[in-house]
Amino acid sequence: MRTTAARSRLAGYAGTYALLLAAALLTLAPFGVSVLTALTSAGQFARQGPLSWPSPPTAENLLALLTSTDGFLTPVVVTLQMVAVILAGQMVFSVLAAYAFAMLRFPGRDLLFWVYVATLMVPQVVVVVPLYLMLSEAGLRNTFWALVLPFVLGSPYAIFLLRENFRAVPGELVDAMRIDGAGTLGLLWHLVVPLNRPILATLMLITVVTHWNSFMWPLVITSGPAWRTITVATSSLQSQYNNNWTLVMAGTTLAMLPLVLLMVIFQRQITSSIAATQLR
Repeated sequence: MRTTAARSRLAGYAGTYALLLAAALLTLAPFGVSVLTALTSAGQFARQGPLSWPSPPTAENLLALLTSTDGFLTPVVVTLQMVAVILAGQMVFSVLAAYAFAMLRFPGRDLLFWVYVATLMVPQVVVVVPLYLMLSEAGLRNTFWALVLPFVLGSPYAIFLLRENFRAVPGELVDAMRIDGAGTLGLLWHLVVPLNRPILATLMLITVVTHWNSFMWPLVITSGPAWRTITVATSSLQSQYNNNWTLVMAGTTLAMLPLVLLMVIFQRQITSSIAATQLR
């Protein structure tokens, strides 16, 4: 009887892992094809197709993009600058706003918070035209500041996420810090931030991924190569290099490589933040 039950459990585990493996392969296959194609020479791709193993692997497609006269390196630099400025602004202003909503008391605090969070329900496409008109009237169209200003002062999602975690800080610790003479900023810097490092690291990763992958706003607010981001540049490769899929896939690989590296570096912090959220 026990042997039959053990076999049933083993079969169930095997079926579950087979299903998970199939789902993982289905999810990762497009990225694998992109990398393999980027490392394949144009001649081999024309002879053997996209599913052939590079023989031998070559970096000529990646180097051709980075050294091309069309300047694929420029969008990479612009995107790095844009993400760095937005990340700095998001972390500073989101932390300060979330701390105010979580720890400070002032009239209309909860109403203001929920009205602000309610903007999460508004699709981004709805505000693209008003933002475009505002920044155009201000003379900022096709500038670096047009890329970052709508996002640098924090976001409803970030403030909501941080506020819920800040509220979980034990009140006894807050009272003890106040007795020791800590002020408002002292509590934030020496207590709240250290206790929420995992969720801050996760928020940093989410912010970087979101704005690295941003496509609609850079496409609308910029024109020409000066302030083109990596997503817009990658999108234009298909028409620029018609049927040259090795170069197109090289651009796709370059676009996703920094995100993969970030995930590898911060995976421990992400796991810690998930575990801490579940414990709460």
